[in-house]
Amino acid sequence: MKPEAREWPRERIADTLKANARRMRKDPTEAEEKLWQALRNRKLNGFKFRRQQPFEGFIIDFYCDHAKLGIEVDGKIHLRAHQLQYDQQREAYIKEFGVEIIRFTNEQVEKDLKAVKKRISETLKERTGNFPSPLPLSQGRGVSTKGGRGEGKYFCFSSLFQKSGWLSPAYVSVDEKGIIRSLSRKAPEKPIAIEAVQGFALPGFQNAHSHAFQYAMAGLAENHPSGIDDDFWTWREEMYKCALSVNPDQAEAIAAMLYAEMVRHGYTHVAEFHYLHHDKDGKPYSNLVEMGERMVSAAKTAGIKITLVPVFYQKGNFGQEPRSRQRRFISKSVDDYFKLLDASQSVVKSYHSGSLGFSVHSLRAVDLADIIKTFVQGPKKLPFHLHVAEQKKEVEDCLAFSGKRPMQWLLDNLDVNERFHLVHSTHLNDEELSRLTKSKANVVLCPSTEGNLGDGIFRMKEYVKMGGHWSIGTDSHIGLNPFEEFRMIDYRQRLVTNKRNTFEGDAARTMINESVTQGRMAMGRETSDHFEIGQPFDALIVSATTHLLAHTSDKNRLASILFTGDSSRNMGTIVNGNWVVKNQHHQNGHDIKVTFAKVMKELKNR
Repeated sequence: MKPEAREWPRERIADTLKANARRMRKDPTEAEEKLWQALRNRKLNGFKFRRQQPFEGFIIDFYCDHAKLGIEVDGKIHLRAHQLQYDQQREAYIKEFGVEIIRFTNEQVEKDLKAVKKRISETLKERTGNFPSPLPLSQGRGVSTKGGRGEGKYFCFSSLFQKSGWLSPAYVSVDEKGIIRSLSRKAPEKPIAIEAVQGFALPGFQNAHSHAFQYAMAGLAENHPSGIDDDFWTWREEMYKCALSVNPDQAEAIAAMLYAEMVRHGYTHVAEFHYLHHDKDGKPYSNLVEMGERMVSAAKTAGIKITLVPVFYQKGNFGQEPRSRQRRFISKSVDDYFKLLDASQSVVKSYHSGSLGFSVHSLRAVDLADIIKTFVQGPKKLPFHLHVAEQKKEVEDCLAFSGKRPMQWLLDNLDVNERFHLVHSTHLNDEELSRLTKSKANVVLCPSTEGNLGDGIFRMKEYVKMGGHWSIGTDSHIGLNPFEEFRMIDYRQRLVTNKRNTFEGDAARTMINESVTQGRMAMGRETSDHFEIGQPFDALIVSATTHLLAHTSDKNRLASILFTGDSSRNMGTIVNGNWVVKNQHHQNGHDIKVTFAKVMKELKNR
């Protein structure tokens, strides 16, 4: 009878697996013991091996974490057909984590250990290149550094991208908090543990605009009835239904899943534009910031930094009272909003990677006089976020109500400056575009959402030529890949202008430099370069061994990553000096997925 193919669950190390590994270490075969004596204590080229290493539900006979190399020593049972099939499935699964398995028979080890050692040595060299001091550093494990400076670790990347170009190779040391201590092309002089990574380190991206709860409805509003125009306003009704359906536990689970996916795609910081404040009846929770606290908790679980942006939402439209389906969003007055904002401050302080911004939702959602009052009386140093001029109807309604277009009103009535992060800004005339550029405000573009909702196309080519600033966000999360957002920004301009040069020079460098710099400003953080001594080490690591990138020059590397890549090339994402995602697997991924699946079954909306 043909054995059934096995499906391997991705689970944490079970107690039974640990116990089996300990038993196998105490009772090795003669061949295993002979090879262990040749590998232990870094006897083979200085590489550290562990024996009987638990790994994703299995036990590998010998494992080198630095080289991601596993060695199996097999008895005759492994020659049987069913066992061969089992071994092949097992190896294919383990390979998903970037680990190579090489196999030897008991007889090979016992009769020709020299040849076995030679093959292992050659494979180690192939998998680690010529990096010096090949002392392994396991994921999440610190390395003691002398001089009273605490715990830390060293990385060596194939290259690391700064604003001015590539640092190759790139040695990065971080302290126990993930703060960069050193950046250099040269290896450290003193022997020290180094994690060698055959990858290109890019700065972690900032997602400058997120509505986390909307991830629960991603892809659910794409069935368009015949004879009915489907636009932003019809989509918004579906969004209201989603907003009214989730409780705090569910909202946290949705956000944790979303944020984990953001990290997997290379985002290391998110600005959560948060207006889902109250219970399903529109009443404040006993904990005024219950829902905001859940967003911060979700970010902590997902290992992403968060700037919580509590949103002032007061009206149903220009001069209109809020509608019943907006009841979870509403702060009736500026004072009510400031109470919410003040309470949110204590929430972000509870998470070492949390910070605060403030916001009015839009000109249509807050009394115009209260918008002025909110900004003038609000915090003087926090980033200020708001939607503006996203929809043509919004522009028309604002003009009818106030006598001015949204961006025109904003520029006339507020001291718009670099603290402003203006989401969408889609429908601007020539004068507004020019004045916006001169204000030094930042436009937050959300290309996948803007395209999905049929918003329109921002005048990027003209804006960039005038020196305008911008960042990216994923808004409703119909798309989560930053490279796709960049491509959409560029390609839409090419289609509109029939020209390919949206950006002068290296388009990829321009887009990444600008979006990272301004994205950090949207989070309330200002830096002069992507990676700096004294700043956290947050990075997306792209594999250097994929077929295109392995043969691409420094000059063309970034463009090849941005214009041809997808998330399958991502080796992982590092936040505060630690791998949060590695080989496409999130450190808390199993628990996050289980909880999310439970919530989806409860909501029954998919």
